[in-house]
Amino acid sequence: MNAKRPLIAVLTGAGISTDSGIPDYRGPNGLWQRDPDAQRLVTIGPYLSDPEVRRRAWRLRAETGALAAEPNAGHRALVGLEHSGLPVRVPTQNVDGLHQRAGQTPRKVLELHGTAREVQCVECRAVAPMEEALERVAAGEADPPCRACGGILRPRTVMFGEQLDPEVLRRADAISQACELFIAVGTSLQVFPVAALPYNAVKTGSRLIIVNGEPTPFDEAAEEVVREPISAALPALVRRLVARYA
Repeated sequence: MNAKRPLIAVLTGAGISTDSGIPDYRGPNGLWQRDPDAQRLVTIGPYLSDPEVRRRAWRLRAETGALAAEPNAGHRALVGLEHSGLPVRVPTQNVDGLHQRAGQTPRKVLELHGTAREVQCVECRAVAPMEEALERVAAGEADPPCRACGGILRPRTVMFGEQLDPEVLRRADAISQACELFIAVGTSLQVFPVAALPYNAVKTGSRLIIVNGEPTPFDEAAEEVVREPISAALPALVRRLVARYA
């Protein structure tokens, strides 16, 4: 057994969940490419001010069936990395909760963009399961209001036009600076401040590995770039890391 067990940070983006049936946003076949106007549905200003935007957003949530998605081999590989005994933290841009559903220890997952598995009232701040809200949509409520006060319900995600939770971002930044290996999986690394995490990691001496189908701005700084499908590439990478360090 290797005595040195490096802290490994794995930043995940939409690409890790596409094999679970959840579309990405910025890829060649992403949601923004197919329907540029869909970005309004997750932009805080239009969402709060326009009932039709909310109705479209609820229809989209119901149609995508994201809550029914199951973790794939990429998610399970990261659970295996944790179970090997290596110290692992998973900052994620995803809001689908699939890392936790796969078995990743919840405290080791940092949901940078919040979670789509819950809703919150913008008025009284009451929180409820997304599943319950979608059941109301299926029953005919096009824009279900808060049951407690009648206010607007929104997912507990960070929408465009909003800031990330500063405490979650602080923790992710600390991990990026403390880790010895930073792996970016299925993320375009184009959106700041999250895109600063691999920069901070490299700046403080971390090795960088990128697993992504398309080029990223950080490819030249990486010691390894993997273009293979994530559900195959990530398990193979994890096996190599476990053999080397665990």
